[in-house]
Amino acid sequence: MSDSKISSFEVGKKALQSGDLAAAEAALAQAVQQSPDSAEMALLWAQCAVRQGEVRTARERFAALLRKHPTHFRGWLEAGHMSRQLGRQAEVMHFYRMATQVAPLHWEGWLTLAGALEAAGQWDEAAGCYHRALPLARQAPDGEAVPVSQVHALMAKSRLERGDAARALESLRQALGLMRVEKPEPDVNVTAALQIDLGDVLMRLGLTEAAHRAFERASAADSEEVLTRLAMQSFHHNLWGEAQAVLKRNVALHPGSALALWNLAHSYVESWQMDEALQTLAQAEAIAPQPGAKSMRASVAGRLGDADQALALYRELAEEEGPESAMRSSAAMSALYSDSLNAKQVADLHRSLFAGWGQGARPAAEFANAREPGKRIKLGLLSADFHHQHPVNLFMQPVLARLDKAQFEVTLYNVGVAHDDQTQQAQRRVDHWVQATTWTPVQLARRMRDDGIDVMMDLAGHTSHNRLVMLSLRVAPVQVSFLGYPGSTGVPNIDWLLADPVVVPPAHDALCSERVYRLPNTVFCYAPEADYPYPVYGEAQSQRPLTFGSFNNVPKLTPHTIALWAKVLARAPGSRLLLKAPSFRDESAIRIFRERFEKLGVEASRIEFRGPVGLADMMAEYADVDIALDPVPYNGGTTTLQALWMGVPVVVKEGQNFVSRMGASFMRAAGLPEWVAGSDEAYVDIAARMAADRQALLQLKAGLRARLQAAPAWDIDRYTRDMESALRAMWTDHCQP
Repeated sequence: MSDSKISSFEVGKKALQSGDLAAAEAALAQAVQQSPDSAEMALLWAQCAVRQGEVRTARERFAALLRKHPTHFRGWLEAGHMSRQLGRQAEVMHFYRMATQVAPLHWEGWLTLAGALEAAGQWDEAAGCYHRALPLARQAPDGEAVPVSQVHALMAKSRLERGDAARALESLRQALGLMRVEKPEPDVNVTAALQIDLGDVLMRLGLTEAAHRAFERASAADSEEVLTRLAMQSFHHNLWGEAQAVLKRNVALHPGSALALWNLAHSYVESWQMDEALQTLAQAEAIAPQPGAKSMRASVAGRLGDADQALALYRELAEEEGPESAMRSSAAMSALYSDSLNAKQVADLHRSLFAGWGQGARPAAEFANAREPGKRIKLGLLSADFHHQHPVNLFMQPVLARLDKAQFEVTLYNVGVAHDDQTQQAQRRVDHWVQATTWTPVQLARRMRDDGIDVMMDLAGHTSHNRLVMLSLRVAPVQVSFLGYPGSTGVPNIDWLLADPVVVPPAHDALCSERVYRLPNTVFCYAPEADYPYPVYGEAQSQRPLTFGSFNNVPKLTPHTIALWAKVLARAPGSRLLLKAPSFRDESAIRIFRERFEKLGVEASRIEFRGPVGLADMMAEYADVDIALDPVPYNGGTTTLQALWMGVPVVVKEGQNFVSRMGASFMRAAGLPEWVAGSDEAYVDIAARMAADRQALLQLKAGLRARLQAAPAWDIDRYTRDMESALRAMWTDHCQP
């Protein structure tokens, strides 16, 4: 092989490793042309096509490779990996079986086949392949032999990726047990990596204390990569303090690492410590340019209530990154918080952001699903958020418990990273659970089509871990957006938006890219499964200073909202304002918002800031609030309904789109239209009037939960039937010739 040929191959290999796919493609194409008989080059060229998402090209390259080199073990194995990503189960089995046939003494082929067989439910054959791999790993030639513990660890990873936590635990225990006796002793970071996996598995199984011990053992690592992964898993399981301690140790061990500083800065953003985040980001940038710096600054701006600055930065990033950039969803979400955009501008922005999506989508008419209006509907739910405290989980769990299984076969596609007892409960409540966190969009879309989903309900919208690009290409004949996003997505091929007559009255249909189906009462039904004791509202409450309150996240506290609330405080002498949000664990956030109120003439002594606590404790804190104030333009959703449940009425302003009309929907459904304002002036008047009559307010508060329980909008059984009727109507509409 000439130096030029070696050079082309090495250039392509390095480009592929660095992610420069265009350079890799060009160099590898040249290398293959120069050395057409090289299996190694042909394999890398096929892998390059896989990385680029060129499925047909990748299949052709693998086919050519295997025709020319039919005993090439790695070629069969990698072709199987590609087919697994595409969700082509029959091909996966064929390729992996061929890998074991051409190299029957290679442990990796048998282990990979075992994982595929388990995924297909062929347990006996899978067990045989698994146990066949174990001695082969030990007996492999020098340079290829691996410790048996590593084989168990890889099997645990395969099992965990498909959501089989119980079997993953078996393999991890085998791996950790063998590590104690294997020679030489494994590196501390190898053991720590397995302890992270063990902690993740134990958390998924609800064994929280044991999981915490595993994470603690993992913290003995000194590798930057392992410590970063430990922090990430800790964050996923809401162990924020522990994660941040790990990242600080990582920076101390690797002070010259820009990545270590970047990860610490990101953790500060996630825990709402904005001054620390920006300072640490600057330290990282002093070492090396940070490609994500603009995105982090946009996130900080949004979290500090500067929606317009966040929107401007996200739009810049969206243009820089191209049509499928995730920053488009971030820009869309930021627009909902903006004081400066009207409803039509928000709708137009959504449509323009996603105008390029959905090209080449599969038409709904091409799906082979039997068009029978009365059949048992295969309902897909797509979400990352079935875990403790998340609004999607709070609202959907009672519905899952009541859905008529005779009418609906429910498959939940979980693309999230957090797992807890609520995740497990959701898994028990559906017919099928698909753990798809690590799946490619192509793989997940194929699985959905193979499952024959009739109606796909997206529960994420433009929030984290969304798969809207995939949905824009259509994965089911009927697609509906609900709950995760308070408004129209603007995404092509989302057919329906579930709403109610207040959040989207018929006159507002033009603001929505989807058709609107209106539930008869209110769009969200709050029926908590946990017991939150109702406060005792007596004379003590009427004697204390009148306390307004808001438990909404800081991005909703826009300049318009703050100015509105300052006017309320001016009209209610002696009153005070209680603000509670995750941001207010951070002194810098408290200082910023205190100063914003002070500039509007509100004395600092009249405002109390509280940080986050557990959900039960947070609910109890509503006893300290007399009247809640709803933010504008992004109304409270979960927080408003929680306030009402705990006996706190809410002053709301009825805006011009879904996100700014949620409060009006809830208050009208509660039979309290007198709390709904049509203007800023009316909002202030209502707040002042309701605050002035303490006895009437106390009487309302004492009986508010009972009022809600008697209202149709809080009847979860009725609500579930209404949702079933909505889904049936959408399906029936599709069945029409």
